[in-house]
Amino acid sequence: MSPSDLGGVVKPFVFLDLFDAQGAALRGMTEMPLHPHSGIATVTVFTEGRVRYADPDAGTGTLGYGGVEWMRAGGGVWHGKEMSPDDVPRIQGFQLWLALPAELESSEAVSRYIEAQDMMQVGPVHVIVGQHEGVQSLVPAPDGVNYLLVTLRPGERWTYRPPSGHDVGWLALAKGQLDAGTRVEAGEMVVFEPGEVPIVLQASGTTDAVFVLGSAAPHPHHLHLGSYSVHTSEQALEAGERRIAEIGRRLKDAGDRTTSVGTVPVFR
Repeated sequence: MSPSDLGGVVKPFVFLDLFDAQGAALRGMTEMPLHPHSGIATVTVFTEGRVRYADPDAGTGTLGYGGVEWMRAGGGVWHGKEMSPDDVPRIQGFQLWLALPAELESSEAVSRYIEAQDMMQVGPVHVIVGQHEGVQSLVPAPDGVNYLLVTLRPGERWTYRPPSGHDVGWLALAKGQLDAGTRVEAGEMVVFEPGEVPIVLQASGTTDAVFVLGSAAPHPHHLHLGSYSVHTSEQALEAGERRIAEIGRRLKDAGDRTTSVGTVPVFR
């Protein structure tokens, strides 16, 4: 989804990409150009493979299944090369954009890398953002948003009960098949009717079903869109675009910032 289509329906969730790279495409991940963001937070979670990260402000390490990069762009950042593929045949995962509330859309940028072993879990769920069954994520996200990574074994049944006020709900399937009242195939996204009705899911294929599920209180603002930015007003969008242009000039002046493992840290 993008901010101009389903993102307008399930906001604050405004963009979702299922990335899946192997072979030449895997090597090409390191060639992604640096690009800016403002007004959003990005949440990158991995469902297969591993990547390395290296950032003077955040340390170094590896993110595998359930590991997360959280980046609150706020008033502006440039990024795109802060992670590089580890020695694996395939990397798969989701990148999500969250529209930030007005009080955070122009805030200072923050990055966090949380390795898989440190992520909070309950049953088949990694709690990526928010709180589920009394378990609170380590990701410093705004309140009112849940984002879960779930793996169900073949035939396993699971019910999600949205918190009070979470009228927005959706899921996207990376692997396997799901019965969600309708059949869901890998690569598909399902948006649920607004409301707080329990969501009953069952892995209906012969392999594990791996998916992300989001629920939230609706984002109350109309989306104001730039090339890489999402804001709550035209004024905030203009300020964000000025800020990322300024950061871009400083980035050019900074020269080559590539680390020893081939990453280029987020530039704020």
